[in-house]
Amino acid sequence: MTDPFLLVQLSDPHIGAAWVAGDPLAGLAAAVEAVRTIRPNPDAILISGDLADSAADTEYEAIRKLLAPLGVPVFVLAGNHDDRAALRRQFELSGAGDEPIHYAADLGPMRLLVLDSKAPGSAGGQLGSEQLDWLDAELRAQPDAPTVIALHHPPFETGLPALDVIGLSSVGTAAFTLVVSGHRNVERIVAGHVHRPIVSQVGGIPALTAPSTCAQALLDFSTQELVMSRQPVGFAVHVLVDGELVSHFHALEVKG
Repeated sequence: MTDPFLLVQLSDPHIGAAWVAGDPLAGLAAAVEAVRTIRPNPDAILISGDLADSAADTEYEAIRKLLAPLGVPVFVLAGNHDDRAALRRQFELSGAGDEPIHYAADLGPMRLLVLDSKAPGSAGGQLGSEQLDWLDAELRAQPDAPTVIALHHPPFETGLPALDVIGLSSVGTAAFTLVVSGHRNVERIVAGHVHRPIVSQVGGIPALTAPSTCAQALLDFSTQELVMSRQPVGFAVHVLVDGELVSHFHALEVKG
C-alpha cells in the first residue's frame, strides 16, 4: 500500500457570526486541534466557503492565524458570505476585485479544481459560462489526473426545503452536471453551504457536503425555515490511497 494523501475539508466557519450559540472561532479552533492529531499529517487543507460571516479582514486574519501552525497549503473558495477581494488579499489569490475566484492546484497525486458559485447579493448560487468553460478546459488538460472539484453550493438537491431554496440554481446545476459527466478523471465533487454531511451523486460521480465547524442545520424535511441545531460540528477528510479516493466525516464536541 502506498502512503495515503490526505486532503482535509473544513467548511463554513462563519467567523464573527453572532447568530449561533457559542463562539464560531472556538469551533474552528477545535477542528484545527483535531486535524493536528491525524496521522499521518494531512497534506493540504480546503475551506469550502463562508470563512467569514461579515467578510471583515480581521475575521480572515483570525482564520489564517489559527491555520498557520498546521504548516500545510491552504486552499479557499468563495461562499455567499465571503468577499472575493478580501479573500484575494488575505490568501494571495490571483485575479482582481470581485471577479469569480476559480483556480487549479496540483497536489502531487491529486488535482484540485476550485470553482466559484457565489451569486453576489444572494444566498443561493450560480454558475455561468465562464466558470463552466474554465472547468471543462481544466478537466481536459489532465484527463488522467485524479481530480476533486470543490465549490460552495452543492450541485444537487438535498431534499431539505430550507437548504434547497438557497441552493445552486437549477440552470447552474444542470450545466455543471453536463460538464462533469463527460470526464472520467473526476473522483469527487465536494461542497459546503448546507451545514450538514450529505452524500449524493452528480452525473454518476460521488458528491458530498462537509459539516460546518460552526453550527449544523436541523434535519427537517417539512419546512423552509432554516434552523440550526446543537449537533456536533465537524469536518471531512478525503484520502487518496492506491489510486482510490475515500471520504470520511469526523464530528467533535466544542466547549464554549
